Amino acid sequence: MISINLSNLAFFAWAVAVAVCDCRTRRVPNLLVGAGLCAALAASALHAGPAHLGILHALAAAAVGLAALMPFFVLGMMGAADVKVFAVLGAWCGMQPLLYLWIVASIAALVHSLVRLVVKRAGSQAFIGYRINRVSSGEWRGTPFAACLAVPALVWLAFQSVPGGLQ
Repeated sequence: MISINLSNLAFFAWAVAVAVCDCRTRRVPNLLVGAGLCAALAASALHAGPAHLGILHALAAAAVGLAALMPFFVLGMMGAADVKVFAVLGAWCGMQPLLYLWIVASIAALVHSLVRLVVKRAGSQAFIGYRINRVSSGEWRGTPFAACLAVPALVWLAFQSVPGGLQ
């Protein structure tokens, strides 16, 4: 039996929206980030979020998420939205899953970058001969790191929703 509640649905919808926005435009609107943070804090005030955090733990995890990726933003290696999304994931998931989410997202970003390089070197020809559509501007648009964070967060949510899942 899968446990589904309103806060889990809100988290699911928010994470999917983040992934779609980031993949389509390489932007995550501040309104979406703010809505995710408000929903996470509201859920944590009721101990109803996927991680059943209290408000203080949610705020602390959000601060840790923000602080953890801020150096990458300052060095120009990551966009501001990626850092803010990670902070919101801290508010939703707590501190414990943040390292796991960051590692999986980094591996996904590495794979994305390597595939882009291979495709570029192959003259935009896929291995089976299908033509790969280039971005409209024809230039590198960066890796959708917020999407790379959101997808493993959705997997984490799925395990949280199953009785006896990841604790």
